[in-house]
Amino acid sequence: MPLNRVKLARLEKGFTQQELARRTNVTRQTISLIESSKYNPSLQLCIDLAKALEKTLDELFWEE
Repeated sequence: MPLNRVKLARLEKGFTQQELARRTNVTRQTISLIESSKYNPSLQLCIDLAKALEKTLDELFWEE
């Protein structure tokens, strides 16, 4: 399984899961579940993640 793009982007920014959770107003556990593909975030959370990580929705979530 390829490394999750949300996790890759988070690591590029040097954020912990806790830091990304704080910036997007969710729990660290939610970030962990998104990164392990066990949780499908709402559209609003996808937008919040993209803004926090300075990525487009396509860069984070589009499936090739």
